Amino acid sequence: MLPKLDEIRLGVNIDHVATLRNARGGVHPCPVDAARLAIEAGADGITAHLREDRRHINDEDMARLQALCLELGKPLNFELAATEEMLEIALVTKPHAVCIVPENRTERTTEGGLDAAGLHNQITPIARALADNGSRVSLFIEAVPRQIEASYKCAAQVVEFHTGAYAHALDMGEQGQADGLLEAMRLGAKHADDLGLEVHFGHGLTFDNVTPIAEIPEAKELNIGHFIIGEAVSMGLQPAIAEMRRLIERARGVEG
Repeated sequence: MLPKLDEIRLGVNIDHVATLRNARGGVHPCPVDAARLAIEAGADGITAHLREDRRHINDEDMARLQALCLELGKPLNFELAATEEMLEIALVTKPHAVCIVPENRTERTTEGGLDAAGLHNQITPIARALADNGSRVSLFIEAVPRQIEASYKCAAQVVEFHTGAYAHALDMGEQGQADGLLEAMRLGAKHADDLGLEVHFGHGLTFDNVTPIAEIPEAKELNIGHFIIGEAVSMGLQPAIAEMRRLIERARGVEG
């Protein structure tokens, strides 16, 4: 039995329920209904990314998701780019948490971490405005010292480490590269925690690769979406979430 660690939260990203809806137009499947099911299945919170091009989640979805999370007493994690438009929407929505992410309209999905160091002057006033409005502010970054320290200086309260490169290396059979990235995330988590930043992880996590991430002692939250929504097609949303939670709890040494 592994040493028991603090329990870790599971945030479920429901963006790609909206992707399915938007493929045909109309209102089905409904991301808000999926969020309710996710919470009933054991999700600790809901994550959704309102992109500038509205390719999946739209403004109405975000407002309804916030209303649902308030109704059920669960946090909404609002992912957004560091723009004035998104800031204004988040200030009105008042989510529990806001995660500032990099955004490129030509990308299929988020391709890497935010350059918090290079964008300090752009990010800091947005982060402070969001915090003053009552939202916890997270920056989605790579687990490297420069970006961790810059996140602290940008007035973030949380860092979410991008796990996509780690997941991709494992998919490609590059175990040595994956091991190096995992070690960087372990060291980065300790560094961030020493600075007083809460540590989250997300992107590309699956049943097969989540355990080493969940075992990192400083990890407080994992945000997982695309894989869970994909597995829901074959096994159902609630069983997919239940299995992910089982794996996370086993990694933390809290499984019964």
